[in-house]
Amino acid sequence: MSQDSTLRADARVIALVGLAHGTSHFYHLILAALFPWLKPAFGLSYAELGLLLTAFFVVSGVGQALAGFVVDKVGARSVLFFGMTMLGVSALVLSVAGSYAALMAGALLAGVGNSIFHPADYTLLNQRVSRARLAHGFSVHGISGNIGWAAAPLFMTTVAAFSSWRMALASAASLPFLVLAILMLNRAHLRPEPKPVAAPVAAGGEGTLSFLRLRAVWMCFAFFFLTAVALGGIQAFASIGLMQLYGISRELATGSYTAYMLASAGGMLLGGFVGAGRQDHDRTVAIAFAVAAALALLLGVAVVPGWLALPLMALVGFFSGIAGPSRDLMIRAAAPKNATGRVYGIVYSGLDAGLSVGPALFGLVMDAGHPGWLFAGIALFQSLAIVTAVGVGGGTRSGRLQNAPLA
Repeated sequence: MSQDSTLRADARVIALVGLAHGTSHFYHLILAALFPWLKPAFGLSYAELGLLLTAFFVVSGVGQALAGFVVDKVGARSVLFFGMTMLGVSALVLSVAGSYAALMAGALLAGVGNSIFHPADYTLLNQRVSRARLAHGFSVHGISGNIGWAAAPLFMTTVAAFSSWRMALASAASLPFLVLAILMLNRAHLRPEPKPVAAPVAAGGEGTLSFLRLRAVWMCFAFFFLTAVALGGIQAFASIGLMQLYGISRELATGSYTAYMLASAGGMLLGGFVGAGRQDHDRTVAIAFAVAAALALLLGVAVVPGWLALPLMALVGFFSGIAGPSRDLMIRAAAPKNATGRVYGIVYSGLDAGLSVGPALFGLVMDAGHPGWLFAGIALFQSLAIVTAVGVGGGTRSGRLQNAPLA
């Protein structure tokens, strides 16, 4: 295959996977964006609203760990199609919900749909994108997710403001079905690799599950859990917290969250180039998160004027975004071969676990009337994540030294 053909093939796969990933991230926030409408409509507390997101991410986290095994067995493409379908069904169920229990059912269905994306996406990228462009593939994957996060509040609140929250959810249902049609039209480019003949394994499936004994896998899980707790607080309550801390309008507060996501996408774009030229990915992650945590803490103490909320949120997002591609490359370097779906499924279930804890935890903080603690907590969890990243990177470097040939 010529270089131009390889470039086109890589670009197509990266674009298709990115489109799917952006859709899944859009669905992370279809409920959170509607909290101002759902709270009075159902008479809910912030903690009860946060529990809806907790349920979504608990199901997604458990499902993600299992989905990695399914991806390795049946292929990423079929699993991706299933997940996209479930997202569309969940939005239709939510749009006709008449009770809190019905909202919970819709959130659980959305969690099932969301559970498959990271193991399926990363398997497709590792199988179908050339090594030279893999860092940029990870970068686009992260950027597309952030675009989904940024688009959801704007889309959902705009439709809800001009029509109703039910219409916003019904409209959101069209997105995954449209994306599914595009993926099916391009299914030949997402075909799974032929599976090699498996070597015999010991009874009890030791070969299949042996990667679970690796310390690096659980350190990566812990890293994702900690960063996701912080992210869950940002997604669910950053806009409300900024309104209470600084007395700014809902429009400016929502715009600040959107600026966070768009700046994070820009950071990921830069991070793709940074990650492609380095091996010490943990150090890039540590520096970027240290700056982001300091900026979040500054927001929390509310010593700056309200008009600075938007640029400060954008800077928090930018530095968090820089860490994204290096994070994914750090995990790839730590993972054993021939277990892509399983490793990414387990590791990225930490993301869902953290996102399930964050909204409930910070919902209690908001109910207690302490919006400043929200941003202090975000800074704390980002700082703790640095420790796990350095641990993963140190272990990977030790392994490279042990396996290096003698001079």
